Amino acid sequence: MSKAKILYVSQEIDPFLPETIISRISRNLPQGIHEKGKEIRVFTPRFGKINERRHQLHEVIRLSGMNLIINDTDHPLIIKVASIPTARMQVYFIDNEEYFKRKSALKDEKGVLQPDNDERSIFFIRGVMETVKKLGWVPDVIHCHGSMTAMLPVYIKSFYNNDPHFANSKVVYSVYENEFEGSLNPSLIDKIAFDGIQKELVSVVQDPTFVNLTKLAIQYSDGIVVGSSDIDPELREAIASSDVPSIESYVEDNFVGEISSFYDSILEGKSILVEE
Repeated sequence: MSKAKILYVSQEIDPFLPETIISRISRNLPQGIHEKGKEIRVFTPRFGKINERRHQLHEVIRLSGMNLIINDTDHPLIIKVASIPTARMQVYFIDNEEYFKRKSALKDEKGVLQPDNDERSIFFIRGVMETVKKLGWVPDVIHCHGSMTAMLPVYIKSFYNNDPHFANSKVVYSVYENEFEGSLNPSLIDKIAFDGIQKELVSVVQDPTFVNLTKLAIQYSDGIVVGSSDIDPELREAIASSDVPSIESYVEDNFVGEISSFYDSILEGKSILVEE
C-alpha cells in the first residue's frame, strides 16, 4: 500500500513567523506525520515580515511564472522554498509583490486588518492548488490551518470539482480561537462568484467575519479538528450540528497520533460533493 499523501496549507509556520498555536502546530504536525510514514508537502504565504536571508528562501523557477486572475486582474505567482533543518522539512511559499511584499501579515503595524485580505486569501489558496498540480503530486488529504485557508474547502468542492488531480482529495480543517474582530471586505462574495462559484454556495460569508468564514470551512470539509479549547460557541454549535466527523486534539503528547488516525478514518469515508 502506498504512503498517504498529506498537504498542509497554513497561514503561519514557526520559525518563519512568531509562535502562535497555529504556527506551532503547523511546524510540529507535518514533521510528526512524516515520521509516522506519510508523505507531506507544506505551503504558507511569503509575508513580507519573513526574513528571506535568515531563513534562506529561494525562488523555484520551474514552479514560478504562472498568472492567476483574481477579481478580473492578473497577478504573477512566485514560488519560493526553504527548509527547517531540525525537522528535515521543506516549506513552499506563495509569493506576489502586490499581496505579500508589505512588512506585515494579516494585520498592519497598528493591528488593523489588511483591506485586501480577501483577495490575498483567494490568491494564496489558488496558488497552492496550481503549484501542487504543477508538482504532479496528488494529495490524499488537504489539512488547512488559519482563516486565510477557510475558503479552500469550497474551492476544492466547487472551483476544482471537475479537476481529476483533486478528485479523491479529502479536506480537513482545523478550528482555532478567534483570530480577528470585524469583517473582511464585503465584496468577498462577489470575488468568489467571479471564479464561477455560485453565491448560494457561500451565502454564509455575505458578512465575512472570522466566525462566518470558519462556518464556510466547516460546511465543505470532510473532517474537522478542534485545535483549541476556547473556540467560539457558535462554531462549537456549527460543528455539533454538522454531519462532518470531528475530533478535539490539542498540542499534547499524542496529538500527532490522534490526527494521523483521524486522516486514516477520513480516507475510508466518502468525499463530499457540491451539486452545481
